[in-house]
Amino acid sequence: MTTAIYPGSFDPVTRGHLDIIERASRVADRLIVSVLINSAKNPLFTVEERVQLLREETAYLPNVTVDSFDGLLVEHARKHGAHLIVRGLRAVTDFEYELQMSQTNRKIAPEVDTIFFTTSLEYAYLSSSTVKEVAGFGGDISAFVTPQVEKAVFAKIAAGRNKMR
Repeated sequence: MTTAIYPGSFDPVTRGHLDIIERASRVADRLIVSVLINSAKNPLFTVEERVQLLREETAYLPNVTVDSFDGLLVEHARKHGAHLIVRGLRAVTDFEYELQMSQTNRKIAPEVDTIFFTTSLEYAYLSSSTVKEVAGFGGDISAFVTPQVEKAVFAKIAAGRNKMR
């Protein structure tokens, strides 16, 4: 049985992420979508909220589970018996970074490989940062995220603005 891990911040999960998840779920017998706990970042959503949104968005995929982790990705992969790490590539600049990371991971854990999915053209420009920036100015993000995520993003932004008053 092939177990793969798709790690990321997913803050918020975009249609591009969901495209990679769906495609990776067809390659692996079991796909674990893992939300990185990164104390250096200032996310819009808590880790728990991101995990919950991902669980709701991927509920229709029976071989997909969602969790969170901190520390080394390869140690998380080992913990779950995963031998594949899934990464999405939008541009050449992504490839340079991801290649270096995959080589480092391979040195640490030779049994864990990385597979790359090129982003579907319709999402090649898309990032969570873009979603947050557009939403922060009240722009339309419906092409970037699902309706449920859109509602959650605008609720978070509104709650943040109310705290500042």
